[in-house]
Amino acid sequence: MLRHLPNAICLLRMVLTVPTVLALQNGDHGLALAWFAVAAASDGIDGFLAKRFGWTSELGRVLDPLADKILLVAVFMTCVWHGLVPVWLATAAIARDILITAGAITFRLWFGEVNGRPTLISKANTALQIVFLLGAIITPLVALDFADELQALAIVTFVTTVLSGADYTWRFLRVGWTRLEGA
Repeated sequence: MLRHLPNAICLLRMVLTVPTVLALQNGDHGLALAWFAVAAASDGIDGFLAKRFGWTSELGRVLDPLADKILLVAVFMTCVWHGLVPVWLATAAIARDILITAGAITFRLWFGEVNGRPTLISKANTALQIVFLLGAIITPLVALDFADELQALAIVTFVTTVLSGADYTWRFLRVGWTRLEGA
């Protein structure tokens, strides 16, 4: 029973996307921050539980990145709509997720099972996207001006987004080419 806990947490992360977006839409940044922080923390918790106790599954390998993509894309889009996030960063983040998803589907259809783990750059990128979005949601709540710090974080996040997308593309192409040569 407990071995399914990481998958349940992934589903919870997907569900928490709705109240996060609704709170942002209503201008309730405090509530949005709380929901988003819980959803973001759940990403680390499900991964820890899956690895620590060996509670991994094929379903979890699909649910975890899907939950991340649903949460991050929805929050990026909503934050752009409300002027909290620059369009160029949200576009890069969403394009990266579309690229990875399309690449994984294409790879699966042409070459079979996608065997791979997130790379260090991908994990760093997801963490930076989460930290950036937390900063963007916090900014309307505090009297301090974090514009310069948030701009610097946006640039670093953008760079890791591009590098991560390029890394995934290279990995899909390299493994696909190797499988074609071996066929």
